[in-house]
Amino acid sequence: MTQTSPTVWPLSGFGDEVDPDPAVQSAVLLALGASHIEVRSAWGVNVSEFEPGQAARLKEILDGKGLKVSAVASPIGKVSVTLPVEHEVQRLRQIISVANVLETRYIRVFSFYPGEGQSQDEVREDVILRMRALAAEAAGAGVVLLHENEKGIYGDTPERVLDLMTEVNSPALRVAWDNANFVQVGVKPYTEGYALLRPYLEYLQVKDALLASGEVVPAGQGDGELNATIAALKADGYRGFASLEPHLASAHELGGFSGPRAFGAAARAFASLAAENGIELS
Repeated sequence: MTQTSPTVWPLSGFGDEVDPDPAVQSAVLLALGASHIEVRSAWGVNVSEFEPGQAARLKEILDGKGLKVSAVASPIGKVSVTLPVEHEVQRLRQIISVANVLETRYIRVFSFYPGEGQSQDEVREDVILRMRALAAEAAGAGVVLLHENEKGIYGDTPERVLDLMTEVNSPALRVAWDNANFVQVGVKPYTEGYALLRPYLEYLQVKDALLASGEVVPAGQGDGELNATIAALKADGYRGFASLEPHLASAHELGGFSGPRAFGAAARAFASLAAENGIELS
C-alpha cells in the first residue's frame, strides 16, 4: 500500500501581538509549536521605521531562538491613495532592505484608502497605478508582495482583490488571505471568495470574526468559514504558511494585540481545526 505524505503547514504568527520584546515573542511562538514568525514591529518600532542595525539585531535574536521569518508585515499601502506614487515606493525600498536582512521573500501590503469623500470604485485607476509601481519594485528586488484584504481599502472584497491581481498581472503580487477581514465587509469568505482568488492565494492569515458585530474571535468560532477554507486548501495541495493574527485584545491602525494568553488560545483553536482536517503544523 502506498503511503501518502502528511500535509504539513509551517506555522507562523505576528510576534508583536504577543509582546513588544522579540525575545518574549519568540519564546511564546516556539512554545506554541511555530517554526516561523511574522515581523510587524519589534521593541514597539514598526518595520517601516526601523533604524539602521535594528533588523540585524532582530535577526540575531531570532537566529538564537531558532525561528525563521515567514514575512515582513509592512504597512505599505495602508495610506490614502491621494499621496504621490513615489511615497509608498520609497517606503517599500526600506522595507525590502529589512526583508533581505531577515531573509524572507514575502512582504505584506495593502491597496490604499480612498481620499475623503471618494468611493473605492472612484479611485480604482489610481490604485492600480500605485500597485503596479509597487509590484515592479518588488519584482526587481526578487521579493513577493502579499496583498491583505483589509476593510476600507480598495481591495476589501473578493471581486476587487481579483481586479488587482488581474490588472497588475505580476508574479510579484499575490494574495494574503484573511477570513476575518472578509467577514467584516459582509462577505462569506469561502462561499463567495475562495474560487475567485485561489489561483493567487499564497499565504494564509489565521483570523475569524462574527458577521453581526465584526468582533474578531478565535479560529472556527466566527462566521469566517475557516473550516471550509482549510479543507479546500488542503485538497488543493496548499503548502504555504499559516500565520496567526488573533487581534483578540485590541486592534489599531498599524496592527493589533492579543497578549500571550489570548494568543495561545487562538493558536490552540487553529491547531484543533488543522488537526480535524488532517493537517500537521510545524
